[in-house]
Amino acid sequence: MKLLKSPASPFVRKVMVTLHETGQLDEVELIDVANTPLSPDSAVAAANPVGKIPALIRHDAPTLYDSRVICRFLDQRAKAGLYPDKRLFDTLTLEATADGMLEAAVLIIYEERFRPREQVSMDWIEGQWLKVSRALDALETRWMSHLAGRLDMGQIAIGCALGYLDFRHDARKWRTGHDSLAAWYEGFAQRPAMIATTPHG
Repeated sequence: MKLLKSPASPFVRKVMVTLHETGQLDEVELIDVANTPLSPDSAVAAANPVGKIPALIRHDAPTLYDSRVICRFLDQRAKAGLYPDKRLFDTLTLEATADGMLEAAVLIIYEERFRPREQVSMDWIEGQWLKVSRALDALETRWMSHLAGRLDMGQIAIGCALGYLDFRHDARKWRTGHDSLAAWYEGFAQRPAMIATTPHG
């Protein structure tokens, strides 16, 4: 298998952490691509018609794309139990929460980097950050018992989302008012899979 990736993408990081945690890293060739919303890499466009990473190319089946699809596939392939039956829908909801945070956080970066400066909308940026802020509040007040449980994909996704906030939005100081979440992340970030996939670029 081949994974089309970027070292800065938080959605790619979800897949990379999953590969580490499920012991499948050596079974995948990692291919870095230069991909932007305005100019998708040709290999990415060929693998994924919407031009986004990650994309997992399989030699005997269609390419998989969207981090949630790829992570679910890798978990099933390894029988790792990252989507446990007893709390499946809680896990899926937590993963969706993380992905929603990431989509908003990435869109802020796109607004700042790819739109002409005179057209950048601060109201739109703050609207995106409000989504992140509401999600952080929900994690702090509703999800700490789940985060403290056995490792699952919800935890991996939230860990990658918080790591991305540190990476691209450190000035926002997401830890303020989220003491329990910050304490959980401090421990989770020390997992070898998280350390090995620290974003850069």
